[in-house]
Amino acid sequence: MSKYLKRLVAPESWHIPKKVQKFVMKTAPGPHNADALPIGVWLREHIGLAQNASEVRKILHQRDIIVNGRACKDPQMGLGVFDIVSIPKLGKHYRIQFDMRGNLSAVEISAESAKTRLCKIRNKTTVKGGKVQLNLAFGANILADNTYRAKDSVVVTLGTDGEDRFRIVDHFPFAEGNMATIVGGKHSGKVARIVEIVETASSVPNRVILSDDSAGERFETIEEYVFMVGRSAIAPELEALA
Repeated sequence: MSKYLKRLVAPESWHIPKKVQKFVMKTAPGPHNADALPIGVWLREHIGLAQNASEVRKILHQRDIIVNGRACKDPQMGLGVFDIVSIPKLGKHYRIQFDMRGNLSAVEISAESAKTRLCKIRNKTTVKGGKVQLNLAFGANILADNTYRAKDSVVVTLGTDGEDRFRIVDHFPFAEGNMATIVGGKHSGKVARIVEIVETASSVPNRVILSDDSAGERFETIEEYVFMVGRSAIAPELEALA
């Protein structure tokens, strides 16, 4: 299977020039979908740390790029929304998120903010011993109590050892009155308060009505695009979203 695709058909969310070259690196299977931005493309096209694929491989081979607390070695590894990327030698830390045009962008954050990651709970299951397992949207699974629900968001630590890795330090329920950001559709990138959750008894996705207080407008999206980022206000470590 090819490791490359034509730039002309690359996802618009990558926000890369289409005609400078014919091909671009393809995203490898992983925790995100095929629209996730390959880290090799991010290093070349977005922050300019490499000029070609060879330089990308050298940087990754030296374990200079840390993604969600672990060194990344695969240039095709996809970066998705709210992934944390650190470059220790430069003292730089970034959070991947959608901008108002629906493009994946990297926002520089502090070293303290880079110690945790916001995760959406995809679903939860009961495993051996009757323990509850939360299945997170970026591929990780953690054990927790039964107070968390699907579509909620949790903030987890990104330590390198087992004791301090994926420990839950905050929780934002999927509920009316709480703050959310939109990660898909024409309202991508907006941050708003949930006004109403409209459940539909069919295969049609549930609708969510939100209010953007800063712009004085209301809009509607589907619950799949809603990512919780706070309760009465945006969580302090996520204020760069506003």
